[in-house]
Amino acid sequence: MNRYLTRRILLAIPTLIGLTIMIFGVMRILPGDPLGTFMTGDYFQIMTDEEINRLKADLGLDRPLILQYWDWVSDVLTGSFGRSHHRNDPIINTIRSRGLISMEIGFLAVVFSWIIGLPVGIISALKPHSLSDVTVSTTTVLFLAIPNFWLGLLIVLVTVTFWGYHPPLAGVHFWEDPWTNFQIVVWPVVVLGTSMAAIIARMARSSLFEVLREDYVRTARSKGLVERMTILRHAVPNALLPVLTLSGVMLGFALGGSVAVEVAFGTPGIGKTMVSAAWERDMNVVQSLVLLYGMTFVLVNLVVDLLYGWIDPRIRLS
Repeated sequence: MNRYLTRRILLAIPTLIGLTIMIFGVMRILPGDPLGTFMTGDYFQIMTDEEINRLKADLGLDRPLILQYWDWVSDVLTGSFGRSHHRNDPIINTIRSRGLISMEIGFLAVVFSWIIGLPVGIISALKPHSLSDVTVSTTTVLFLAIPNFWLGLLIVLVTVTFWGYHPPLAGVHFWEDPWTNFQIVVWPVVVLGTSMAAIIARMARSSLFEVLREDYVRTARSKGLVERMTILRHAVPNALLPVLTLSGVMLGFALGGSVAVEVAFGTPGIGKTMVSAAWERDMNVVQSLVLLYGMTFVLVNLVVDLLYGWIDPRIRLS
């Protein structure tokens, strides 16, 4: 197991290095730079070349690209993630205040998808080609086809129009005010969790449907074991392995896919902060938050690989 762990970690390191290079390069190719937020309107007309050069030096934009890249990577490695070009405050403070809300939304969305998708998938697998199975299949395809941001905007429109509901816009953590925090995260969790529940339901159905055909399930039935115990003790635990793997991957997608949902609901998370930083052309904030999403996704996939290898020893020995 230690050898398998070492190999997976070593494979993750070049992935992260390549990710930093790609993010840094894309941010330099895109049009616009941090100077655009300072050089607009009348202020741009009164700035001299000397003032522009001084501003570039203050922001570190006069240094060669390789040195700018190294400065950014050094800040990431030290855990500070550098400073915002627009507000001049440490980016790590933004991550601490906004990141926990995005993580809460991602984890709760996965839990919500299990609560809804797993029972639905199991019921559908136990009664194949029945009315309930057809209904579940149709509903899951429908929710898979609906974009998250569109569903979020629809919920906002309905709740505001009919109930006059406006979720809190300030970031509040659970331990500070549970009710306010619940109002902030509930609809993003429902939107993300609904689409993931459809995926979980389809995976649970297909996996359990295959497991029910295995010889050990037939043996348990032939020995007279109660059908409910056969399903709960033998079939469902073996069918959950691919569902667990899929859930880990979806957690990474939930953290990354929360950007559109956070913007739709005005949720004060990392996603909304990244969009605001992009409008302000704050390259340091954007590239650091994009890297944070990438690191989270790589870490989640690493944990899933390790759990998979721990559950099934054949994988780590291959």
